[in-house]
Formats: sequence, structure tokens, C-alpha cells
Amino acid sequence: MPIGDYGFLSDGETTALVAPDGSVDWMCLPRMDSPSIFGTLLGPHAGTFRIAPTDASVPVARRYLPGTLVLETSWGTDTGWIIVRDVLLMGPWRHEDNYSTWQRRTPTDYEAEHVLLRTIRCVKGEVQTVIECNPSPDYGRLKPSWEYTDLVYHQGRMICDGWERPVRLTTDMRLGFEGSRANVRTLLKEGDTRFIAMSWGTKEPPLTYEDAYRRQVWTAHHWQHWLARGNFPDHPWRSYLQRSALTLKGLTYSPTGAICAAATTSLPETVGGDRNYDYRFTWIRDATFALWGMYSLGYDWEAIDFFSFIADIAERDDNLQIMYGIGGESELTERTLDHLPGYANSRPVRIGNEAAKQKQHDVWGALLDSVYLHAKAHKHVDDRIWPILAKQVNAALDNWRDPDAGIWEVRGTLQHFTSSKIMCWVAADRGAQLAAVIGQDAAADKWKQAAEEIKADILEHGVDERGVLTAHYDTTALDASLLLAPLVRFLPRDDERIVNTVRAIADELTEHGMVLRYRTDETDDGFTGEEGSFTICSFWLVSALCEIGDYTRARRMCARLLSLAGPLELYAEEIDVHSGAHLGNFPQAFTHLALINAVLHVINTAHLTDGELYTPDPR
Repeated sequence: MPIGDYGFLSDGETTALVAPDGSVDWMCLPRMDSPSIFGTLLGPHAGTFRIAPTDASVPVARRYLPGTLVLETSWGTDTGWIIVRDVLLMGPWRHEDNYSTWQRRTPTDYEAEHVLLRTIRCVKGEVQTVIECNPSPDYGRLKPSWEYTDLVYHQGRMICDGWERPVRLTTDMRLGFEGSRANVRTLLKEGDTRFIAMSWGTKEPPLTYEDAYRRQVWTAHHWQHWLARGNFPDHPWRSYLQRSALTLKGLTYSPTGAICAAATTSLPETVGGDRNYDYRFTWIRDATFALWGMYSLGYDWEAIDFFSFIADIAERDDNLQIMYGIGGESELTERTLDHLPGYANSRPVRIGNEAAKQKQHDVWGALLDSVYLHAKAHKHVDDRIWPILAKQVNAALDNWRDPDAGIWEVRGTLQHFTSSKIMCWVAADRGAQLAAVIGQDAAADKWKQAAEEIKADILEHGVDERGVLTAHYDTTALDASLLLAPLVRFLPRDDERIVNTVRAIADELTEHGMVLRYRTDETDDGFTGEEGSFTICSFWLVSALCEIGDYTRARRMCARLLSLAGPLELYAEEIDVHSGAHLGNFPQAFTHLALINAVLHVINTAHLTDGELYTPDPR
């Protein structure tokens, strides 16, 4: 299945991807980063859960119920029509007499029910329908069996050596078992309604269609109420902002507030290539854009929770990593799953990510900018912030002169990457501003001088003869990460070096109008082969063009990028510049964060003509 065609489900603790043919091809239990129980996305025998008519594999239509993460698939056959709705159930908060062992953030009024619910309704004629639930836990390495419970043919319990979490399958249809597969075969007639629910927690699953439908409606209303808290402009592109907001909420691991970079691992940047990574972790560099996006859309609670997760880590770790597990884990050992062929035979399949141990000097700037945004939004600096502030600014000042692996986590030679130096400048600049606010005048003066020193070094060594910022100090090659320079206010937006850099990237680092991270023949990233266009870079370009006053170009590019969204308005990490196919892990949080930034830039500058500079919220 094309990556961009998958539907995305979430309950804030786990996620699932549903293919157009009705198969749940990816789902991990009990967390987003746990081993998969359905993994057909990466190998044909790694587990799947399908509902479809017997004589159809392509649905007539798919959509989300408006304002929700409830996916609806409509099937039409020669004899009738059925509608399937898929959802990971949410329910009221239920830990009233005991403590949740995993909840670290302030409890809300709701939580995950640990139930994947699939309902079926026959709306016309009659349709022979089949259900095949074939779990294969631990990335397809375990093969379970089933046994009936006291509900006779209406419930099965999964039995699997090496898998401790109980899994049940409950339905108002009749189950049959064949090895590791649980099956249903039934003829649905007009007006018939049925359900099947897979559950893995202490919450009892629905036992009747009426209860299943009630919980489905509760979950739909939950998402709609959550979306109504946001501030979305009345604009034709509003739906993209809303879908991005829902996706980011779905990628947020609610017990800790961490934003998972993507729901998947090892979906390839190039089909058949080896640029396949595990993105089921949280990156510190996402913090700035996450907080900016959340605060801009009015989701202060989510911003506070993510900031609190980052602050917990910064208080705990003297040496800040670039990424952590969604529970705050620092050990993310990378290994390969050689028994899986990978998506479209793209090997290796990796779990864990060794980039967690890389030297990437942008991490301190990302943290300090997020602290600054948080403090500005709340008009004060929390008591816990000063020790974090001092420690991380000093770490940036201790390391900024050294080479690193850069924002793109290259596995080749370490370099003096210009964007990394800029983010170290951000750390010193934001630190100085925050220190001044809380009366730490000596630190403010020291860090302000350090910021000026870093900026002078960048402008001396990281700018070529054309007045364009370069990828690193020993090259004249371009790098899309330098589009961040105007967004973090490194130089005034009308500075010639900013204008030259943005226009050079727009003209020279694009293929068919899409921005590349860098030219693979100019940057030693430790891998072979080509890669697609990183969609985040194209959205960065939209924002940067708005910053320098090229509004017409920005609007046209933004419209084209939105037209390349998947059929459900979701984005993977990359878009193939030739075919428009989505590549890489899916859905990608960073891409949706950049979309929010870009679309709001375009909307906020819609009244301006080319050449005028608008006044954004200053850093």
C-alpha cells in the first residue's frame, strides 16, 4: 500500500495504521514504541487485522468523521453497501480508587480504554463480509493461538508464549480459530449492525453493539470537543491545520506529554534503500516548533505538558541527548530485525536509534528557545527554569567551537555545521534575554557577549562569496536547515545574507519545486543512494519566503504542498519529487508542525504585497 494512503488512529498511548483495503497493518502494544502486534507494513507474515467484503479490495470512499480520529471506510459491491468505522477508544478517567502507574502529567477528564473497536453497518442490499485477525507479536517473531472464553463463540483469548499482556477479541458475530488467525464469515443484510473489539487492558470491552456504538460516539465527541478548544482561522486551509493538530495530539504520549516523531519505524526514504530509521521517539529539536504551533493554535495545556516532559529530562541529565524515549528513556539501542524484509523490500528494518548518542549542537538552542517561548507565553519564568537555563547555556558555550553531526544526524565525518552554530547562538541569545528577566544581570551580560562572538564566527566562516550561508565551514554547498536562520531571528529578515540564502535554496536546492535537505553528492552522510524531498524543508521555505517578503512565491508553494497531502490530509517524512508519493515514517510530527507554521505565515501575510515586511510575534 502507498505510505500516504494509510489512515492513522490513536488513543494517546498507542497508535494504528489502517490500509485502504481494511487491514490494520501496523500497531504496537502497549505503547507507541512497543513491539508490534500487527506489522504487515514491514513484512507479509508480521500480523494484520482485516475487515472487508469477500469480493472487493478497493473501497469506494474513506474519510475521518469530521473533527475526529474515527476513520470511516465505505464499501460498495454488486449486491450492497457496508460502512466500517475504526477507532481506538477513549473514555472517562477511571483511576479514582487507585493510582495510574504511568501517568506523570496532570490527569484530565479522559484516558485511553485500550480497545481497538471496529463497527460495521450494512446500509443497502446484502454483503458477504469476512474478518481476519492474525496477530503476530514482537515484530512477527511470535505466533499465538486462541481459546474461547465463557462467552462461547463471541470472545477469544490470545495465547502466546513470550507475550505477557492479555489480548481478547470480542464480537457479536461468531468467531472461529485457525492456528494464529481468528476468523468471522457472515452475510450482512440491510440494517444489520455488527462490531468486533480487540482489547488489552483492564477496561472491559463492549459486549453489545449498543455499548460499542455508545463508546464510539463518546470518543468522536471527545475529539471534536478537543478540537473546539483550538483557535483556527476561517480560511480554506483550515482543515489542514485541524488535521495537523489532531495528528500531533494523536502522536502525543499522554502519560508523559512527549510528542512521538512518527508512529512507525523503518519506512524508507527511498524504496529499496537503506535510509530506514526508527522514529518512535521524541526529539528535543521538535520542542521549539511544537510549542510555537501549540501556543499559536491555542493548545496551552498540551504545550505545557510537552515542556514539562522536556524540563524533567533537562533537570535529570547533565549531558542532554538529542532524543529520548516517549517515557523519558535515554537508552535507545539500535538493532536490526533481519527476519523482516521491510516495506517494499527496503532493508534493514531498524528498532532503536543510535543517533541518540550523536553530538548534535542544535539541541541546546532548541531547548532554550522552547524555554523562551514558554516563558513568553506565560509572562513569567518558572522557579525550576533557572538551573536548567544555566546548565544548558553553558553546555552550548563549552561545545559550539567543536564539529558535530548536524541537524540531519549524518553518520559521516563530523563538520562545523552552520545551522548547529546558529542554534548555539540561539542558546546564548535566549539565555541572555531570560537571565535579564529574572535579574541575573552578570549571566545576561556574559551570554550576550558570547552570542555576539558566535554570530561573528558564523558570519566570518559560514558565508560564501555570494553572501549565502553555507552547509558547513568547509564547503559552499547549500543546506535546507539554514532556512531556520530567519525563523529564529539570527539576522534581521531583510538582511542581504538572509535574503540571499533563502532565494539560493529556493532556486538551487529544489527538484520540481520541492526542497532537498542537501545534495547527497555534496554531503557525506554515511549512506548511499538518493533520498526524497523532506517535506518539512519545503514548508520551512514557505515560512522563510514570507519572512523576506516573497509572498506570491510562498502562497503558490504552500498551495502545491497542500495539494500533495495524502487522501486523508496526512504527511509522511518525504515526498518523491517525481511521483508525489509519500516516503519515510508516517505520519510525521515534524512535517505537520512545519505545515502549521507555514500555513499560519501565509494566512497572516495574505493582506501584504511582495516586498512589504510584516511584523510577526518577535523572538
